[in-house]
Formats: sequence, C-alpha cells, structure tokens
Amino acid sequence: MVARLLDEDPEGAYGYSRVALRLASRVAAVREAAGFAAYANQKYGEALAEFRAAKRMTGNIDLWPVMADCERGLGRPEKALDMAGAPEVHKLDKAGQVEMRLVAAGARRDMGQLDAAIVTLQSPELAANSVQPWTARLRYAYADALLAAGREGEAREWFAKAVEADRDGSTDASDRLAELDGVEFVDALVEDEDEDDEAQAPDSPTAEEADTEADTEDEDERGDDKD
Repeated sequence: MVARLLDEDPEGAYGYSRVALRLASRVAAVREAAGFAAYANQKYGEALAEFRAAKRMTGNIDLWPVMADCERGLGRPEKALDMAGAPEVHKLDKAGQVEMRLVAAGARRDMGQLDAAIVTLQSPELAANSVQPWTARLRYAYADALLAAGREGEAREWFAKAVEADRDGSTDASDRLAELDGVEFVDALVEDEDEDDEAQAPDSPTAEEADTEADTEDEDERGDDKD
C-alpha cells in the first residue's frame, strides 16, 4: 500500500508505513518503505533515520543518494556534499552515481554556488546522445541551473533536450520551454464552458428598460388601489 499510494497520496502512504513499522520494524524493506513515505512528506529527519536503519540491516549502499538529499532537506548541504565525495559513491551503479550528482548540484545551489552546480552536472552522462532512465532529469537539472545563472539561451537548448528525452512526462520541461518561448496555454474547455454560460444567461435589462418596468408596476398598483 505504501508503494501504491506514494505518488498520488503521500499522506496515506505515510499512514500505512507507520502501521507497518509497528508490526515489522526489524524488516529492512519496511524500514526502507517507511523512509520513502517520510521523504515524500518532507519529514527528512525521520526519513534519514529509516534509511540508515535499512542500510545497517542490509549493507546495501543504494540509498546513499537519497540519504544525502535528506541532509539537504534538513538544511545541511555541506553534509550532502561530504557524502557526494565519500567512498560509498564508487559502489553505486550508474543510475545511483547520476542521482548523487544531481543531489550534489542541488547542494551547491543551496549554498548559492550556481557556477559550481553547473560544473557538477557537466558529465559524460549529460553529453551522451543515448537516452537512459535518468537522462531527462539530468538535462532538466542542467537547464534549470543555467537559467538560474542567467544563461537563458543555453537553458532553452537544454530544456528542449530534456523534452526529447522525457518519454514518460517525469518533468515539466515542456512547460518550462514554452514559458521561455513566451507561449501561454489556455484551457479551451473552460473557455467553452464560459461561452455556454454566457449564451444561456438571460440578457440583463438596460437602465431605461428597468425604469419603464418600474413605472408600469407603479401604475398597476395604483389601479389596484382604486379598485
């Protein structure tokens, strides 16, 4: 249930994770799931504790990048950068190393080091033409860092490249690209509904018509009094 609800209902997923912890806190998969549920709800201290517990139980290093990102969430970007330079990073697979690079670049931005963030993201994975599961997010992060540094032309180029790689809509790169191009999207359905409402609404009487109606009503009332 945690896995099923995590994206659409993170609060619900968190609730299930707490129940699972009460029932099976010594199961590594439960601690990991609880960590992700807490992370999705921005409970970074709690998430970090659960991830550390899962790592102790399994010896698995895969959670290292998300643990570093928890340090960022706790306002400790320097700690995240320390983790990015730790020996554990070399034990990560390619996806994990790219994720660690994204976290390190985010930590640099947290510290106001925009140029360093851009350099951190420059890598063979960024320059590769082949599309991998991480490609869209890496290109998006690079484009966003360029834009933050005021390099709008380069940012537009990389947002476009992110759109090309984003086959499952995991980023809003297309919206960011349209924004840079000055394109404004309008909800046609809402406009149609508004037009239908206007067509169905009765015309309001003019001020002159309203006065005429009022005079007529007064004359009718006086006639009734005479009767």
